[in-house]
Amino acid sequence: MLSSTNFWMCFAGLIYLAGGVIMFQKDIREARGSDKLIHLGSVFIAVSLATFAPEHFRGPAFVQNSVPAWMPAHFFWACFVGCALLAAAASLTVRKFVRLSSTLLGLMFSLFVCMIYIPHALAHPADRFGWTYALRDISFAAGAWALAGLHTRASSPQQSKWMIFFARIVIAIAAVFFAIQHFLHPAFAPGIPLEQMSPSWLPFPGIWAYLTGAILLTSGISLAVNNRSRLAAASIGALITILTLILYLPILFLAHGGAEINEAINYLADTLLFAGAALALASALPPEPVSVVKREVEVSAEV
Repeated sequence: MLSSTNFWMCFAGLIYLAGGVIMFQKDIREARGSDKLIHLGSVFIAVSLATFAPEHFRGPAFVQNSVPAWMPAHFFWACFVGCALLAAAASLTVRKFVRLSSTLLGLMFSLFVCMIYIPHALAHPADRFGWTYALRDISFAAGAWALAGLHTRASSPQQSKWMIFFARIVIAIAAVFFAIQHFLHPAFAPGIPLEQMSPSWLPFPGIWAYLTGAILLTSGISLAVNNRSRLAAASIGALITILTLILYLPILFLAHGGAEINEAINYLADTLLFAGAALALASALPPEPVSVVKREVEVSAEV
């Protein structure tokens, strides 16, 4: 059975999922091909933020304990972050003040990285999970700043350029690092390579890990060298979306007990948020020139 915190986490996520699909339905309907999924990037981010929020109000003690020891009023900061997550999710869903909310959201995740994850990673350099957490959250910041850059393009083109450049490089580094972890540790669940092991019901877990690593590595390199970057970002987003649906959602359905369910919800929202960050980057990157696409089609036809 769901605890009250787990219930509100699921309820908030479902409400924002329904609201996001309704608000973006026209864009999704009119889009073609991969653009349909790219338009869902903001929805995925909003759903994940809304899912995390209730945990910060009355969730497990680890939420408050994540606040650095030198900061006073741990409970206040946990609640403050919960309110900020809900506010950002609402902004992205109703498509109001997106530039402001996504900028502040990126700043918040960057502070998490600088104040929590980087100190831990430096204190335990051999712990690969510490670096994974740091790259995960800085990728979340990158996705938010990609959205901010997209909505800043008309008023501040130079600032927009640098925000999107930052997002592209960060997600490229994260993708390559995650890919290497999948190659080195194929027994762990594919996606964001954290402590979750591949479940026993997943067929051919090693193949899933190596395939995920290959796609992440190829896409990460493409992003780093800025070659077909939009396609690369969309590929990462599509891959992680598929893993969310076929792996982490069933893990949640099969979870038992409050703590196990809470962990499964967090894995699901984390993975969906990474997918949203990659898709948000894709939305901010320019599409391939029509001449390039046309030439590739002509070459394929000749072959």
